Amino acid sequence: MPKVADSGISNWKPDSLPDLTGKTYLITGGNSGIGLEAAKILGAKGGDIIIASRNAEKGEAAVDEVGETARGKVAQLTLDLADLSSVRAAAEEAHGRFGGIDALINNAGIMQTPKQQTADGFEMQLGTNHLGHFLWAGLMFDAVEQAGGRIVTLSSIAHKFGKVDFDNLMFEKNYSPMDAYTQSKLANILFAFELDRRLKAKDSPVKSIACHPGYSNTNLQSTGPQGMWNLLYKFTNALMAQPAEKGAYPTVLAAAGEEAVAGAYYGPTGFGDAGGPVGDAMVAERALNEEKAARLWAESEKLVGFEWDMLR
Repeated sequence: MPKVADSGISNWKPDSLPDLTGKTYLITGGNSGIGLEAAKILGAKGGDIIIASRNAEKGEAAVDEVGETARGKVAQLTLDLADLSSVRAAAEEAHGRFGGIDALINNAGIMQTPKQQTADGFEMQLGTNHLGHFLWAGLMFDAVEQAGGRIVTLSSIAHKFGKVDFDNLMFEKNYSPMDAYTQSKLANILFAFELDRRLKAKDSPVKSIACHPGYSNTNLQSTGPQGMWNLLYKFTNALMAQPAEKGAYPTVLAAAGEEAVAGAYYGPTGFGDAGGPVGDAMVAERALNEEKAARLWAESEKLVGFEWDMLR
């Protein structure tokens, strides 16, 4: 498998971050797991943190937790990526409350859920992990552009097993929790790379950077998977997973590392990319398919009812 960039980064750690005072980081799903740990690291370095979460109460609890070590401001924003009306309302609120965004971190995600639909009738995992973020990033683009910032998209090592099936995109036929999840994670990385191509074509100051957390011990494995998968993850999380804090390092690098380059894909580089030193991660060949990425982009615009006219 290839790498999409050669950043010269190896064994990156947050202690190489500069002072982030005056910079703003908006993190979806920042109330738990990788998002929460990234918020803590960025906040401790001086950044202002906005925790976007579906549950306002959990979001406020995360604000308090991050605030214990943060040197900047910490705020909460209610956002449900499985409901496009909530995405639009949150974007409108964000524009009214906050200024430029130095990194829009598309972190929130669900995994291997039973067959469900979003409020707009999309398959739940694709709708939440990809389509919600696709609209969110488009609506928030001007705030990121104002700061000359970054759009960070979290994918997963699971993208290597994904397939975007345009004939069964919403899994109306033969639903598989795992196949729906891997499709959504491949969609994430296809979006990140297509966004990078479009930004560079427009000579935009905004950077698109992708990352993944490896195999990290979070509640992602316990809140979605059912039956035997749920039982299996209880054992593998305890035996094999790295701490969530370490899993957040690639996200922090992509969001705030001075070394990070546009179009890169960062993550653990150890065995199977599940853990180990953070640097340029390996991607599946299918993630580099420009024709499929462009088709997914066009299909996503139709589905969410939003066109990225600024990048045409």
